[in-house]
Amino acid sequence: MNSKKTFTSAISGVEFPEKDKVVGCDIRFPIFNLIKADYPDFNEKQFISTNELNIYRERYISKFLQTEVSQLSSIHKQVIDSLSDDTSFVSKVEDEVDNRTFGQVIADKVADFGGSWTFIISFLVFISIWIGANIFILLNKGFDPYPFILLNLILSCVAALQAPVIMMSQNRQEEKDRDRAKKDYMINLKSELEIRMLDEKLDHLIMHQQQELIEVQKVQIEMMNDILERIKK
Repeated sequence: MNSKKTFTSAISGVEFPEKDKVVGCDIRFPIFNLIKADYPDFNEKQFISTNELNIYRERYISKFLQTEVSQLSSIHKQVIDSLSDDTSFVSKVEDEVDNRTFGQVIADKVADFGGSWTFIISFLVFISIWIGANIFILLNKGFDPYPFILLNLILSCVAALQAPVIMMSQNRQEEKDRDRAKKDYMINLKSELEIRMLDEKLDHLIMHQQQELIEVQKVQIEMMNDILERIKK
């Protein structure tokens, strides 16, 4: 006659050795809820086997890991979408359409040329040739003898016309710089808001994980203790 003691599992109806019996009140609450979801009639006074409990422990850990991976993937996707959505500010700054008028284009070219070494050297060469031609070649009896009244008139006209053209270009450049500064501010503001949003999400995720990680560690410790007890037996 077999005198080995057994018990019947409340969830599977299978007989197991008495040494594998686990009462419902000793099961951790989150794992107990998993069992309860599959077997609504299961209560804290009923029994299951260690093997069945380990199955639900593994399911709990697997569910936790899947949930955390899903949350991390969701946060990663939201941040990437937010960072890639730069058409409002960044693209407009870099790919701005040139909507200058013909006069503004001319003013910019005159300002660029007038503020270059090419203009200075060319003007010095022109003046040198003008003075040299009148003094040394035409012996000061040419079209503009000393004191070079015609040359002074030309220089005065160039200065009078160049000054307002350069001012026009500078005013337009200042307006463009103000617009760029405004867009830079908006880009920096957007970056700050995205960093704050990411920081809040990470804080929320860490706070949410702490309790879950503690539960997972306790479940793992219980499983290790069960394994050690079996080895000792």
